[in-house]
Amino acid sequence: MAEENFFEKVYAVARQIPYGKVTSYGAIAKALGTARSARMVGWAMNASHNMDDVPAHRVVNRKGLLTGKHHFDGTNLMQQLLENEGIEVVDNQIVDFEKHFWQPEIEL
Repeated sequence: MAEENFFEKVYAVARQIPYGKVTSYGAIAKALGTARSARMVGWAMNASHNMDDVPAHRVVNRKGLLTGKHHFDGTNLMQQLLENEGIEVVDNQIVDFEKHFWQPEIEL
């Protein structure tokens, strides 16, 4: 199924996000050559929560908001995971988002 293949590509990119860095749904979509599919990247992240090797907490929206946080167990788990990596979060927003942003690049 094409959707499963797309999700696997999303997970492959997410696994490359360095510790202490974040990226956005749109940046992953763009890296995969599907710039308009940020929402599908979000669906992939939501479906990854029982996959320990996919750091879904490092994927946020283009403004640095923790838009996926309600998909994590516990109310502040996404924020806690980010803060454990040295990323400050205030009001569900990453502080110094540009400093922590990681731009994925895929070689096709």
